[in-house]
Amino acid sequence: MKYFVITDSTDTLVGLRLAGIEGVVVREDGEIRAAVEKAAHDPEIGVLLITEDLSARCADLIGPLKLTAHTPLVVEIPDRHSKGRAPDSITRYIREAIGVKL
Repeated sequence: MKYFVITDSTDTLVGLRLAGIEGVVVREDGEIRAAVEKAAHDPEIGVLLITEDLSARCADLIGPLKLTAHTPLVVEIPDRHSKGRAPDSITRYIREAIGVKL
C-alpha cells in the first residue's frame, strides 16, 4: 500500500514527493472531488493525505469516506498556509507525530 496526497499547494506536493509520496495539486471543486474519488477507488492507496482546506471544501465526500471505508485511511494535514494555526504548527506536528525536530 502507498501514500497519496491531494493538495492545493505545489510546495506541499514537492515536500512530500521528497519523502516518496505521490500526489496531485488541485484548486477547483470539481478537481478536488475527482481526485478524492479516484484515490478512494485505487486499491493500491492505503493512506490518503488531504490538506485541511480541501477537506473542508468537500466535507460531504470526505466524511463518509473517513467513517465507512476500510481503505484508504484519510488523514487531514495542515498546509503551510493554513489559517488559525500557530506559526510553528507544522514543525510541532512533525515532532509530535514522528519525533523529528526540524
